[in-house]
Amino acid sequence: MKRTVLNIAALFLGITAFSQNIQIVTNAKGPVLGYSTDSGVKILTVGGNKFKDLNKNGKLDKYEDWRLPVDERAKDLASKMSVEQIAGLMLYSSHQSVPAPAEGFRAGKYSGMFYKESGAKAFDLTDQQKKFLKDDNLRHVLVTTVESPEIAAKWSNNIQAYIEGLGLGIPANNSTDPRHSATVTAEFNEGAGGQISLWPDGLAMGATFDPELVKKFGNIAAQEYRALGISTALSPQIDLGTEPRWYRIAYVFSESPELTADLGRGYIDGFQTTIGSKNGWGNKSVNAMVKHWPGGGPEEGGRDGHWAMGKYAVYPGNNFQNHVKPFTEGAFKLNGGTKEASAVMPYYTISFNQDTKNGENVGNGYSKYLITDLLRGKYKYDGVVCTDWLITADEPKSPGGFAGKPWGAEKLSISQRHYKVLEAGVDQFGGNNDKVPVLEAYQMGVKEHGEKAYRAKFEQSAVRLLRNFFRTGLFENPYVNTEETKKIVGNPEFMKAGYEAQVKSIVMLKNKANILPIKERKTVYIPKRYSPATFNWWGVYTGPSLEYPVDIEKVKKHFNVTDDPAKADFALVFVKSPHSEEGGYSDVDAKEGGNGYVPISLQYQTYTATEAREKSIAAGDPVVAPNVHDRTFKNKTSTATNFTDLLAIENAYKAMNGKPVIVSITASKPMIFNEFEKHADAILMNFNVSNQAVVDIVIGKYEPSGLLPLQMPANMATVEKQKEDVPYDMETHKDSEGHNYDFGYGMNWSGVIKDVRTQKYHK
Repeated sequence: MKRTVLNIAALFLGITAFSQNIQIVTNAKGPVLGYSTDSGVKILTVGGNKFKDLNKNGKLDKYEDWRLPVDERAKDLASKMSVEQIAGLMLYSSHQSVPAPAEGFRAGKYSGMFYKESGAKAFDLTDQQKKFLKDDNLRHVLVTTVESPEIAAKWSNNIQAYIEGLGLGIPANNSTDPRHSATVTAEFNEGAGGQISLWPDGLAMGATFDPELVKKFGNIAAQEYRALGISTALSPQIDLGTEPRWYRIAYVFSESPELTADLGRGYIDGFQTTIGSKNGWGNKSVNAMVKHWPGGGPEEGGRDGHWAMGKYAVYPGNNFQNHVKPFTEGAFKLNGGTKEASAVMPYYTISFNQDTKNGENVGNGYSKYLITDLLRGKYKYDGVVCTDWLITADEPKSPGGFAGKPWGAEKLSISQRHYKVLEAGVDQFGGNNDKVPVLEAYQMGVKEHGEKAYRAKFEQSAVRLLRNFFRTGLFENPYVNTEETKKIVGNPEFMKAGYEAQVKSIVMLKNKANILPIKERKTVYIPKRYSPATFNWWGVYTGPSLEYPVDIEKVKKHFNVTDDPAKADFALVFVKSPHSEEGGYSDVDAKEGGNGYVPISLQYQTYTATEAREKSIAAGDPVVAPNVHDRTFKNKTSTATNFTDLLAIENAYKAMNGKPVIVSITASKPMIFNEFEKHADAILMNFNVSNQAVVDIVIGKYEPSGLLPLQMPANMATVEKQKEDVPYDMETHKDSEGHNYDFGYGMNWSGVIKDVRTQKYHK
């Protein structure tokens, strides 16, 4: 009887429940409210409207009033927050996995035990998560791998229910690195795959040359994110791919400032826009944290800023301004009502000698010139600025080690680094779960500027951060319906759209005698691909393997398959672009008396850097390598770890004895084609999409339409002579058919593509 009375009362109040402890309240002319019955939060009725009494004071505060403008609500809440609460809001968690593993950087325990022994559910919160949510007041959580969409949604609901009853009832703003890519690769793309729609990413998306397609992706991805309980995307990466050896070039759109700006704009508009909303923002919006200000592409020698070996971005072509364009002309000039990307992440790198005001060479997140003078001052950006992960942590013992990245601030203490970041104009610390160094930095600020001034500075950052909660409706309803999650995430319509986009990203470089498409049922020889033993981003070892690079059973639907080249009508060889294990630094070279720096090669064969720069532009590791003042690698040698891919092409060419050889390349950066191009009758290039999409091009189910988002160099000499910050400055490969593998080049069945895309985007 009691339950019946409660249900009737709930119905009368417009309350429904989609889980045991989560109640949903509707407003006739306002937002849907969601709250946990365990949180102590009550519903206030004012003027016929319903509101959440988040701080449980029995009255409607401005920040609880969804009728008011976002800034008014944010300022009211910031004024009510303690310094400790604001310090927690400034934290962005380290990587979280659901459930937490027993080892590695994402490890966690449940009631003091690891997951498998604990009896916990996969969506339960770890001890560590409860601590940083409650004790450190952290409200920005970075989600990586999840067991399933349903588990992710339940875990998100558990977080929201746990913190809703704490303090002022500030919800969690959960986030993710890109997780829609067709392949899982590295830390910044670790959530990829799973039961979610799979799309082109980075260079693959850039190869479509289609901003509207990117916008469509953003809209679909945002729906899936919100269904997972995620409201911030740590993307897009709009650095320019002007340095062909750079490790992270795989995740940029292109080397073109104009194309990158347009694709970035489409991406952010798609993510941030709730269709039908007056100003674009709403409960279907996902904040976009665009990266990496002011452009992380021009890494000297191609070495990456995640390591001390790559801490410097250089500008030998005085082309700094072009790297800023994707931000100022794209991310900050949206077509939609949200107007600009809600957050910006500076890169780890030191933009060498670009501080024209103070002459300071520090990491971009430490630079007052780059953040306050340029981003905030000249370009009037007032959104959130969040550091890249672990820039305040201590660096490793070697320039090739992986740990903190305090470039330019190596000799400061952790608290001093936090203070320097705050003084630069940054609002938030990526990868820090601990409020203590933020509070210590606050006291440094009070000592230098006074309590009133530094409290005001903290409140200003709090307002910027809180806007992104209010605009996306988190204060009204941070909960997700897990039944809806199962219907939305990875549904067939989204999967189909993602797959078709993958196909559109594939570039046909060569089609001698129109060998493609092959529509008849012929016999194909597909050599197994050897993958050498490797160490991943985190130093975890993977053993060697020899296996088919594509699902042979799916291939058999279209062709007869043989392991004997003599019986085949044609060969289809799958390879990957040349990969260098060292990434530009060798501890062995350092131990043998060298400076440790080695070339990053874009060719399969052993390469000696005879044309390299005589003396590096930038150098300096005051702690781990104080005696290294020159990072040149001239006359040093490197060999690609996957040189056997070249052998696979050569051997297939020889074994086929004049019969057609089709080469499919999965590329993560530009590469040297003159080693093997003459052995291929047709070449298809993709930037990390599924090999099944390649097969669908081969059989003619789809026509190729992708265009090169980057130049393909003629040789390593032109790579060494190009300038890291300048686009389109290499001699490009010219194939046996007379075609140059230049920016914007690609073929379809009719020949070289010339359309509205190539007219608009060119060198």
